[in-house]
Amino acid sequence: MLNQYVVLSDEVKNALTNNQPVVALESTIISHGMPYPQNVETALNVEQVVRDNGAVPATIAIIGGKLKVGLSREEVEYLGKKGLDVVKCSRRDLPIVVAKGLDGATTVATTMIIANMAGVNVFATGGIGGVHRGASETFDISADLTELARTEVTVVCAGIKSILDIGLTLEYLETQGVTVLGYGADNLPAFYLRDSGFGVDARVDSGKEVADMMKAKWSMNLKGGFVVGNPVPIEYEENKEQITSAIEQALRELKEQGIKGKDSTPFLLARVKDLTGGDSLETNIQLVYNNAKVAAGIAVEYCK
Repeated sequence: MLNQYVVLSDEVKNALTNNQPVVALESTIISHGMPYPQNVETALNVEQVVRDNGAVPATIAIIGGKLKVGLSREEVEYLGKKGLDVVKCSRRDLPIVVAKGLDGATTVATTMIIANMAGVNVFATGGIGGVHRGASETFDISADLTELARTEVTVVCAGIKSILDIGLTLEYLETQGVTVLGYGADNLPAFYLRDSGFGVDARVDSGKEVADMMKAKWSMNLKGGFVVGNPVPIEYEENKEQITSAIEQALRELKEQGIKGKDSTPFLLARVKDLTGGDSLETNIQLVYNNAKVAAGIAVEYCK
């Protein structure tokens, strides 16, 4: 039944058939994450990092209503040029985008869903969504969190985006039974910063440790995925005072302008980039490369 919707590239299909490691990659970073042509260049570089570390990249997007697992260079270019005209697609949007034959860029939640449909267990992204600041009034909580509770995919990220409420997000993940790991770290990273000050459920220092936990969890038929918090390389970490000040100003502007829902995160990330003179964008790019490297190592071990 899924075959009428899911389209695997030949490279991904071949890898899955032969039990070779595959790493899923999202497409929101291409269409909504940064301007053209930097978005295309970054996406292709992330794919190369995955290949250089022994795995096959599977960038995921919806093109013409088809759930594509593994994009061609032309398809990446197409999404990059189309930019914000591509629908930013979460779980609730999938039936609409597919039925209408539209183009969709996948968020963390949707990338997990489609990766799981295809049989891909490891996914590299920048940072996951979470509980927004002020959520006690707005109830603004990312669908990424409920997806992590129900879908068997390990998400390698630089933690929870710093623009969010990290403490409340971790409380929510705990309630949902999601295991949160620190890769070479005792505390969860905070996207632009290496240390959020919040502890993790366990520290791991190798891809094999993560792969062993994945096997144990899913062999016991426990639903849901893992969050692997991988700190940004130290040379690319932001200045704490500068980034905190930029985030606080961006949050004030968000409230003043009444921006809500799925538009919140792109607005905040764009404003933080502007307020840091572009520094935060370079950090964002480098942490994605680093996550792709770690995810490939986990995928290699899981295939064994």
